[in-house]
Order: sequence, then structure tokens, then C-alpha cells
Amino acid sequence: MSQDSTTRIAVGLRAWIAAAPPGARLPSNRALVAEYSASPVTVQKAMRTLIDAGLVESRPGIGTFVRAVRSARPADYGWQAGALGAPPARLSMLSSTQRSVAPDAIGLHSGYPASDLLPERAVRAAISRAARSSAAITRSPVTGMPELQEWFAHELAASAPAGITPPAARDVLVISGSQSGLSSIFRAVVGPGQPLLIESPTYWGAMLAAEQAGVILVPVPTGADGPDPDEVDRALERTGARAFYAQPTFANPTGGQWTAETADAVLEVVRRRGAFLVEDDWAHDLAIDADPRPVAAHDDDGHVIYLRSLTKSVSPALRVASVIARGPARERILTDRAAESMYVSGLLQAAALDVVTQPAWRTHLKSLRPQLRVRRDLLRDSVREHAPTAHIETTPKGGLNLWARLPDGTDAALVVREAEARGLIIAAGDEWFPAEPSGPYVRLNYSSDDPRRFPDAARILGETLDSVTG
Repeated sequence: MSQDSTTRIAVGLRAWIAAAPPGARLPSNRALVAEYSASPVTVQKAMRTLIDAGLVESRPGIGTFVRAVRSARPADYGWQAGALGAPPARLSMLSSTQRSVAPDAIGLHSGYPASDLLPERAVRAAISRAARSSAAITRSPVTGMPELQEWFAHELAASAPAGITPPAARDVLVISGSQSGLSSIFRAVVGPGQPLLIESPTYWGAMLAAEQAGVILVPVPTGADGPDPDEVDRALERTGARAFYAQPTFANPTGGQWTAETADAVLEVVRRRGAFLVEDDWAHDLAIDADPRPVAAHDDDGHVIYLRSLTKSVSPALRVASVIARGPARERILTDRAAESMYVSGLLQAAALDVVTQPAWRTHLKSLRPQLRVRRDLLRDSVREHAPTAHIETTPKGGLNLWARLPDGTDAALVVREAEARGLIIAAGDEWFPAEPSGPYVRLNYSSDDPRRFPDAARILGETLDSVTG
């Protein structure tokens, strides 16, 4: 009987809905109980059938309303092509390193370390303390918290040799991640339509930021020990470029580190040419077998614009970094930062400062080295055993990645797709080249997944290469 009453009420309400305009409010349950001489439970069941059918929507505390019926016609966004014009940058899509993957896949594509490699407890405690401080409700200075400026300046000054005037706290601009710093530097120091020397291969995000700023990229080949200083000199002379973007310490994607001789020679070249070296020290805290050697520590006349990020070593949620620049270049970058973001969240700055000034921070960095070493060596050895045609030319002394050369003629993009179908997510090397790739490569991140799965990952890579190249 109850089912018959439920159907009778639902049929009656369907007829009422058909005649009512979208958004009309249905009679209350009390009114329906009286109208149909039914129990409240029966009325609720009838209403539930209408909600499940998508005919009405319930708004708790307000009532039930006729759902607006929208047209199923496809949207036409064609007009935007004319309004937007051609895209300003070739790299308009997200990097493969930013993809989301299935939970059971082996992910070696990410650019971030796994949470168990981060100072998780310290970060949580720091955020909690920052939330209770004045930083949670006050505006930060546009240049950053003075205490954090001082910390970044001291970190670089600690590497400065005798006779070099180290940077001061006022030379530091705190920014929301090094990516935003790159954008500001390229806009403020290089400028649209102007050439920028850039290592090849290099960080894809730097290329994206440069191209979005309208900068013309000039590739300079680089290797495990850095670029040829004479090639840098020739490229500056040939193009008239006044800036060179580079990663002298544990470069992404190769893991290479400039020798001291290369660093000194390149610094001398930019000095003689009246140019800037934009030094991206993203992996400063990710050393394994060698200590970081910032080129900026050897410069006291403003030729090096230095970026240092805490995102990879503290937490991806604390996007805090710094730019250290001197002279008019600092003022131009500051003006661009003020126009783009005004200031960085004081809450994030306070939390980041809290983490890096605790005694546990140094302890964490010391324990991080062997953890990264174990992961790096396990993945390297697994690839050599199970995917020998993926040649790892150099074992990086720091950073997060292995750079593997595939056999000549291999379609790296096809390898990535086939590997994903088998449950392994990796990144093709093409997006790290500012021009045509010098060969087929893949980048393998040894910090972003469970290392116990590395042998399985290498087996999948080997099987994929065999199927693609066989």
C-alpha cells in the first residue's frame, strides 16, 4: 500500500512539476501529507524518487525546488580564437611532470619529493605556530619578512670566499616560489623581444616563463660539468644577449653540477660582457655526494641574480623562495613583483622561517642525504639491470632525477605512452630542450614514489623499450 501511495504521489508531483517554471518551490511535506492523506515517510520516499530522477533539488532548511532544465547543446567557444589571437608561447600545455595518475601506478614523473622525505612534523608545528601569531592577520612587507630576508642572505654569505662582499638582507626579495621569480626576472631584466641564453637541456618551467615574457631563447649546450665557457662567450657576442639562465647545482633534468673552473670562467665571461647570470639554485638542499657551490657567492658586483627555493626541501605547500639581486636590477625585479603579487603571505613566510631556523632543520638535511642516495642508487641499478638500453650517462651528485638516454631513433613520447599503459608514469625528455632534442631521453624521478617498486618500474621500462624498439 505504501509503495502504491508513493507512486501516486510521485505521479501527481510530476504533473505539477511539468506545469511549473524552473525554480518553483514545491509544496511542503506537511502540505503533501494532508493533500494525499499519506504518512510523512511515504511523502519523503516519493520526493526521493523525484530527486534521484533529477527533476527537483532539495535545499536543506529552505525547501524543494523544480530543477532548471538546461539545454544540452554544445558550447561554442570559437569566438575566443579571434579575441585571444595566437598564443604568445610555444609551451602552452602543462608539463608531463604535473600530471595526475592512478593510485596504483608507479609514478617517476613528478618534480617533487615524497612526503616521507620532508620535515613533515616540523612543517605542521610551524604552520600551527604561525597561525597563532600576528602573521596570520597582518600584511607582510613587499620585500618579505626582514628575518627571512636575513636568513636567505646569511645562507648565501656562508659560501662566500674571503675578499667577496656578501649580500645584505636588503638585497633579498622573498617571493612565492622560484617560478614567479623567473617570470619577474625575465620581464624586468631581459624584456620582450630580447635574447636570453639558456642551457640545453634545462628546466622546462624556465622556458615557459621566458616565452610567456616574450623572451627569445638562445640554447647553449651543457653537460655533466656545465657548459663550455667559450661557447657562452661566443653566444653572448653573437646574439647581443645580456643574460644567461643556468642551474649550476644539480641541474634539472640532468643532475649535472658545474665544476669550480667552469663556474669561475662563466662568471668572468658575464663580467667581461656586462651581462647577468640568472642562477637557479632550486636543489641547494638536495645534495647527496657533493656540496652546493653557488656561483653567486663569488660575485659582489651584481652580475649574478640568484634564486633559492624552499619548496622542494621544506614542503610544496609552503611556496616560499627568494631572489637575491643588487643594484638597479633589484629595483626592477621588485617593481615587477609588486605589480604581480604585491606581497607574499606572511603566514607562509613565518612558517618557512620557523622550520629552517629550528635545530631539527640541519638534522633533517643530514638524514636526507643517505635517503636520497639509497633511492638514487636503487633506481639506477634497477634500470641498468632490467632496462640496459636506457643509458644513464651520469650518476647525479644531488637533486631528484636520473636522465636516461634511449637508443637512437626511439620515439620517446611513444615509450612514455606505452609505459603508462603498463602502469609506469615517466616523463619524455623533449620538453627540457629549448630547441630540437639532442636525442631521445626520459627523466626518472627517484624521490617521488615507493623505492620498493623501483625494480618493477625498471622491468616495465625495459619491456616497453623492447616492444617499441624491437
